[in-house]
Amino acid sequence: MSNRLRAVFCDHLSIMRGKYLPASKAKAGHTRFCQSVFGTHYDRDLLPSPSSKMMEGLPDMEMQWQSEDVRESWHDSTDIVIGDLFDAAGNPLGICPRGALKRAISAWEAKGLTPKVGIELEGFVLQQNEAGKLEPYGSPGAVVYGTGPFTDPHRFNDEIWEASEELGFPIEMFTAEYDASQFEYTLTFDDALKAVDDIVLFRLMARELAFEQGLHLTFMPKPIEEAGGSGLHINFSFLDRDGNNAFDAGSKGGPDHMNDLARGCVSGLVHHHKGLAGLIAPTANSYARLQPASLSGYWQNWGGDHRNVTTRVSEEGGSKARLEHRMADASANPYTAVASVLQAALLGMENDYQLPPAETGNGFDENDATTGAAASLEEAIGDLTKDKALCAAVGQDLVDNHAFMKLEEVPKTKDLSFEAQRDFYINFI
Repeated sequence: MSNRLRAVFCDHLSIMRGKYLPASKAKAGHTRFCQSVFGTHYDRDLLPSPSSKMMEGLPDMEMQWQSEDVRESWHDSTDIVIGDLFDAAGNPLGICPRGALKRAISAWEAKGLTPKVGIELEGFVLQQNEAGKLEPYGSPGAVVYGTGPFTDPHRFNDEIWEASEELGFPIEMFTAEYDASQFEYTLTFDDALKAVDDIVLFRLMARELAFEQGLHLTFMPKPIEEAGGSGLHINFSFLDRDGNNAFDAGSKGGPDHMNDLARGCVSGLVHHHKGLAGLIAPTANSYARLQPASLSGYWQNWGGDHRNVTTRVSEEGGSKARLEHRMADASANPYTAVASVLQAALLGMENDYQLPPAETGNGFDENDATTGAAASLEEAIGDLTKDKALCAAVGQDLVDNHAFMKLEEVPKTKDLSFEAQRDFYINFI
């Protein structure tokens, strides 16, 4: 029986914030935090960011939840809940990332379509050596798609799997990724809000369970300079009013079998490519990952079963038809990232953007696309603020806060060595 409640939210930096409350308060459905946490940076610098009210007395905001949203956690005698944020007057807080996702879902529901989302989460495992320095987890037999003790000698992924099953996280797949000590965790498709709630709590659980074994599971975009990067791939489709997959254009999938809805969504993601980067690849470290020939979603392109394109059209058709957007990384707030992808897709459907031909190059040294993402966080935020339609769709308050905080991040990280930059982020991502 639980004797306390852990009430949490995911902030502008994708850091989980929360507090412990007596279990008796679970049904109350609300608690308060300082709104100016949205002006707090990784290094605890307090900044007067838009809507944080840092210079207006650091007032309260309220987190609210429904009793049915309370769930068992991975720690004994503790339940956990995620809620929505409201200002002191009871209005939805414009800078709340979960609120931004709810707005995106509502915008699609107004079209008679319900977003379904599946997220692939990649991360590296590090451990301290005798000198106290972080180094890759010792997995001497690790290979891509590796399983078993040569890939995971401590079997920490077994503990994460068992806890996931016990707590009802809908597992699709765990596997080893390309680089040693890199793993991928995929949860199954679900309604968009539940899917993101699940991945946010799963990420927190996985990091905490690994940490309790002396391991540092990080979802930084690129924590190891000589290794590849880690992404947060967003797969999505829609159910129509009859409960059918709205991307379904027959039994076959891929670029040659897209319907108008799918083509519109792809056109929006291509059109808003540069603006999206500032929201879904939102740290200086993101641009160590987001490079040409890196399978990272760098290019402003799309295609079929091709891992070097940014928007991938699944070759599975019928009820499994879906799109995969491959640019985001897990330094992004997952609510903001999914909201941004859904809103860009909606803008494409509504505005009938021209869709360029599918990518035919190999993505390494041959590309049809000539435009890529920005070369730095500073440039990416500039691209974001120029994309007025995307900013308005995601939420101007959220974007203004985000842009301010990220531009403040630029001088904090600009002259750091790779290792020092990693250390700036690693305890939070």
